[in-house]
Amino acid sequence: MGDASRIGEARRHAAQLAQDCGLDETDGGRLALVVTELATNLLRHASEGRLLLSARPGRREVEVLAIDHGPGIADVHRSLVDGFSTGSTPGTGLGAVRRLAQVFDIHSQVPSGTVVLARVRAAAAPAQPEQPLCAAGVSVAAPGETVCGDSWAVTLDGDQACVLVVDGLGHGPEAAEAAQAAVDVFRREPMAAPRRLVEQAHARLRSTRGAALIALQVHADGSIRSCGAGNVVARLVSGTSDKTVLTQHGTAGVTIRTPEETRSEWPAHALLVVCSDGIETRWRPELLRPVLRHDPAIAAAVILRDHCRGRDDATVAVLRRRG
Repeated sequence: MGDASRIGEARRHAAQLAQDCGLDETDGGRLALVVTELATNLLRHASEGRLLLSARPGRREVEVLAIDHGPGIADVHRSLVDGFSTGSTPGTGLGAVRRLAQVFDIHSQVPSGTVVLARVRAAAAPAQPEQPLCAAGVSVAAPGETVCGDSWAVTLDGDQACVLVVDGLGHGPEAAEAAQAAVDVFRREPMAAPRRLVEQAHARLRSTRGAALIALQVHADGSIRSCGAGNVVARLVSGTSDKTVLTQHGTAGVTIRTPEETRSEWPAHALLVVCSDGIETRWRPELLRPVLRHDPAIAAAVILRDHCRGRDDATVAVLRRRG
């Protein structure tokens, strides 16, 4: 958010996403206020920040993430009270965002920075039952590109879920085409065994430039089956453990060995974090300790903020067990 004109740009983009997700005029107005407040906060208070918006048509909601590199909020609870301000503003911003959004979460550390999550849903959307597993993710395009060559997808089904993260070779439209082809395979049979998904994606991607990918099938009882090829990395991270889920060498659609599944144990309270190679691999697990109980979108945003390489597409997907 480099200048005030970007606030209007974000608001116009939000209006389009609201239409795509079936939000009516009232719901779209709530979204516009949320975007304006968060964008204004980034412009006035953040040393460096970005605003990410994504449509979730299946849930009839739009997700907004405000991410900054500092200075952080010393007293988060107080910052949510109307009238509190560290600048010359009325101080109603974060309190208003919390009231307007159906889902709100915030994490802040001094001097690291702040991440704010808001999801604005259509008032007429059916209630979403709470499931044993929850997931979220972020994808950003390489600098100078208008499309992202990475993609991710997840299906939640009771006490199990399946997630795919794919990194199209290179970046730009052709990488995005490869990534989308893998997601299309996933969507046709989202709860298929990871090995089957990789085999099908490999066949489908032969007409593209290819991609690195990983598919994981997870269960709330703590077991994970995975299969992948290339440099997409999955880690199981908690306050006391850090385990990497390995993939094979190769590129789906180009050359891979016979896909093989691996099995892993999912430790209690650990997050499953899956990153494309636009994210540095050597981030410390301690980074996520303060956000283990937050919405997984907060953890994904923190990793993106602190460890995005800044020269390629970047994706982070996070799964968490509730309770």
